[in-house]
Amino acid sequence: MADYIIYGEDFEDLLISGVPFLDVRAEIEFSKGAFPTSTNIPILHDDERHIVGTCYKKNGRKAAIEMAHSLVKGTTKKQRIRAWCEFVSANPNTHIYCWRGGMRSKYTRDWILASGINVPSIDGGFKALRNVILNQFSDAASQLPIIRIGGKTGTAKTTLINKIQFSLDLEGHANHRGSSFGERVSGVSNQIDFENSLGIDLLRKRRAFPGRTLIVEDESRRIGSNLIPKVFFEKMRAADIALVVMPMEFRVQCIAQEYILQMTKEFFEAHPINGWEMFENYLTQSLFRVRKRLGLENYKLIAKLMKDALHQQSNHGDISGHEAWIVAMLRDYYDPMYSYQLEAQSNKIVFRGTYDEVLDWATERSLTNKNSLC
Repeated sequence: MADYIIYGEDFEDLLISGVPFLDVRAEIEFSKGAFPTSTNIPILHDDERHIVGTCYKKNGRKAAIEMAHSLVKGTTKKQRIRAWCEFVSANPNTHIYCWRGGMRSKYTRDWILASGINVPSIDGGFKALRNVILNQFSDAASQLPIIRIGGKTGTAKTTLINKIQFSLDLEGHANHRGSSFGERVSGVSNQIDFENSLGIDLLRKRRAFPGRTLIVEDESRRIGSNLIPKVFFEKMRAADIALVVMPMEFRVQCIAQEYILQMTKEFFEAHPINGWEMFENYLTQSLFRVRKRLGLENYKLIAKLMKDALHQQSNHGDISGHEAWIVAMLRDYYDPMYSYQLEAQSNKIVFRGTYDEVLDWATERSLTNKNSLC
């Protein structure tokens, strides 16, 4: 068991099962993207990695290895080994990786093994696991039939998506609702984190529900700052659409629930001292971002309605004042924009109905793998 290495044929099973990963890359590497079950305990911290990298460029591999050992020795080495062993003991079935399954993961594994714990490492490291994710998008694009759920803003499309087993919540993985007002208090995922989370979900559901049609929301490629992988998005854009049609009153109440009540709660939970100020800023800045598209007069009118509504909510706990600016945004901005976009895809609409009707239709349709309606 001296070389306990996990190879490519087992990578999908590891990702599907959600094993804990010990990521020993430097902090800056981890911050650019990791897997949902990864924890970062570096063998070389950012500054140390920089020193070793500079040494490698000037003096070669042997000198760089010697430099690394001079930086991680004695008490420092013992502390890092202790941190790894504590993590492994608390997280059974941990697997180790670095960037490409090279020296960093090898030394980490060897030092943990010397403490009496045998932990597997990933052949090819983070890069190899990442390739499994990227290949999943191209494979799904070539193999999976897809149905898009469309509809105007406020028709509860995301809620509908999450009621269907074989579906992907694209906005959930991006941690963004996909509009100017779509940011979440906890922040948006970075691109690699978004792709990894989405790809693992796709991999897991394809394994659990083979031979089905995937249900997704009709999204633009960009969700917040993230982009849906190109090959997968192109397959989405070619898919049929089921359109949710709901009355204005329903849509306004749906938006008020998600963007006013829920966001107020999230801001106060995350920021007990200045949550209200941050919520106010979130709404006003979201509106400000679309001022040019609204036109100056419309923007001023809606901004005044929003200001009055925030005053009413702050002083009396009454959110009903928000309905006026929500209606104005739907009428003057979101609805015309969506109608224009939908017109170009009108030939793709295969079903129209209320929320419940589309949910029933899409649920039944997802159970098959037909590429077109009979």
